[in-house]
Formats: sequence, structure tokens, C-alpha cells
Amino acid sequence: MAEPGKGVSPPAHWFEPVAEHLGPAYLRYSFTKGTVQEVDALSAMLDLDPGCRILDVGCGPGRHSLELARRGHEVTGVDISSTFVELAARAAVDGGLDAQTRFVLGDARKLDELDLGSFDLVISLCQGAFGLSGGPTAVNDGLGPPVELDEPILTAMVAAMADGGRLVVSAFSAYFQLRHTDTDQPNGAPSDGLPAESFDADGGVNHEWTTILDSDGQPRTTELWTTCYTPRELRLLARVAGLRVEAVHGVTPGDYGPHPPDIDRPEFLLIASRATQNER
Repeated sequence: MAEPGKGVSPPAHWFEPVAEHLGPAYLRYSFTKGTVQEVDALSAMLDLDPGCRILDVGCGPGRHSLELARRGHEVTGVDISSTFVELAARAAVDGGLDAQTRFVLGDARKLDELDLGSFDLVISLCQGAFGLSGGPTAVNDGLGPPVELDEPILTAMVAAMADGGRLVVSAFSAYFQLRHTDTDQPNGAPSDGLPAESFDADGGVNHEWTTILDSDGQPRTTELWTTCYTPRELRLLARVAGLRVEAVHGVTPGDYGPHPPDIDRPEFLLIASRATQNER
């Protein structure tokens, strides 16, 4: 079922109009087609037993949440886009999964305000929330340089973990992004001399102009901001948040697995755990 965020009104975020325009067309993009393989790999790497309580942060239209629910898990999905939350809730009802799922409108940086409970596993995949805070936000009103807010997101995710719980986060690879940054001007981009893509070496944020299509094929030229990481940065950030790092893998959408980090795969997958009270 879809729920409001307990009276919390999510602040404006640059991704909201992107999600509103895409709607169900989001699931037509190739990077969304590997859901079953990704959940297969996560289930194997984490040795998940049915019945896990799972929080999917930045769940989008619910593709990972719903696949996990099909496997017997209890899943709560949170997203800042009301369009995506509604799509996920509708898909849960249509698939007979509404008793095992809950979809909540909310801000990943303020999970504590949603009173969601605690979870055995907390995930944020496909840059659902983690990695998307490097663009203009309500904090700086779009003025000045991007504001990096991934640390509060990770901290909020850790706070939602039960003792002994685990966390899985995907993040864009800074190595891969630097190798493949496109500086050609795309069709439809503002004619202000800016390149199609630019990488901020200070903040690790990639800025991209791209054209997205809605369900009717109507185009919209939009900006995307994605924070990129190295494995070392992910390990350090996890440790600062109080996590014990289990692994960092190099992955590609639709090809998750225990691959060592390299410069040729577009993403890294961080797997970490929270110590129990006896271990602290």
C-alpha cells in the first residue's frame, strides 16, 4: 500500500520532475532489465532466508522491492517521487504482493521522520537515493556549487538497521565515469557552450544533459547530477557511519556478482553490516 510520509512533505529535489516525466517509461530503459539477476546475486551473496525485513531506499517504481517480495520477504520501499511510489503500490496490488509490501513517500535523508521501524537489510540500488544528492537541492536553492548529501543518507540508512543488520549500496564508479565522459554537445541542450557532460573533480559529481522520453514518447531535455566514488571512498564513508565493510564489488546493471573492483565496470556494490550491541 502507498502511504504518505507521516505528515512529512519531502523537499524539492531535482529528480522529482525527472521521475514525473518518465513515469512508467522508466521501466523501458535497459538498465532496469536486470532486476531478477540482481536479486538472484544479492540473495546468493547475502545468503538471504525468506522472511527478511527489507528497506529499499530510493525504490523508484519498486522493481527490486517487488522482486524481493516475490521471494517471501517483507519489503518497505521509500522514494521522494510520488509518481514512483504510486506506480510501485499499484504494481504490488496487481501482482498480489500488497500484503508483503509498503511504499512510502519520503526523503532518504530524513528516514527517522517516517517511523518505519528497523530492518534486517537496507538497500539503495541503481542510484535510487545514494549518489543523487550532488545536484541543486532545497539546501542551496540551486545557487552555487552542488551540495553533497550522501553521508546523511547513509547515516539515516544505518539508523534504520537492526542490530546485526546488513546494508547494500550501489554507487557509480569515478574511474569508469572519467574514462567515458562525453564532452560533445547533445541535441536539445541549451546553447550556452556547456558540454554534454562535465565531471567535478572536487566533489566527484558528474553533470549530464540528456533527453528522456515519457510513455507517449514525448521528449524532455533535463540535467542529471550523479556522485561517483572509488572503492576506498566507499569503505571510508561506511566506517565513518559505523559499519563493518564486508566487500566492495565491481558490478554492471544486470550483472551483479562478487567481481573485484576494476575500472571497466560502471558501478561498485558496497556490502556492509552493523555490529550487534555485544560487539560494540
